[in-house]
Amino acid sequence: MPDTVVETLILDLLEWVANGERSYEEVMDAWRTSCPKLPVWEDASDRGLVMSAKANGRWIVSVTPLGLAHLERRQPIQCAKHEELLS
Repeated sequence: MPDTVVETLILDLLEWVANGERSYEEVMDAWRTSCPKLPVWEDASDRGLVMSAKANGRWIVSVTPLGLAHLERRQPIQCAKHEELLS
């Protein structure tokens, strides 16, 4: 059974990253933790929900299609709003 606290935080991470371009450094400052009970970034990354890619000389974090689908299943209203902004 998934940890509901970590699952909720993963959704928060996905929504935060999906709402604007985030540098790897910015994401690490906000989401990396040394607490083994809150592996939010690590779980999201290991599950393929987020990815890092180099763009214009810096590392950018984005939500993967799998991450967007996960977010949409859990928070359909916010995802519809995000997709509307992208159109």
